[in-house]
Amino acid sequence: MQFLVMSRRKLESFPQDAFSELFDDEVAKAREFYGDGFTRQIWHRADNSGVCQIVEAASESEVREKLETLPFYRAGMLEIDVIGLKPYSGFGT
Repeated sequence: MQFLVMSRRKLESFPQDAFSELFDDEVAKAREFYGDGFTRQIWHRADNSGVCQIVEAASESEVREKLETLPFYRAGMLEIDVIGLKPYSGFGT
């Protein structure tokens, strides 16, 4: 099943230096997710500091377990929303 993941850095609670310290580890984890086939597509958000990604997993709980290993999330610096996706029915049966 695919999921839309929207994350947002908590810039109001943490200085930029805090993110800089963990940045390389965060990028390494993102590359690991992509290499494992968990992350299918990923973009930086234009509306704030964070990412939007399409991920693939068996369940929402699996998605959350994996995302909770992100260094920014472990440090309490990241908000994450997970939205389950289903096929669009407008193109036919």
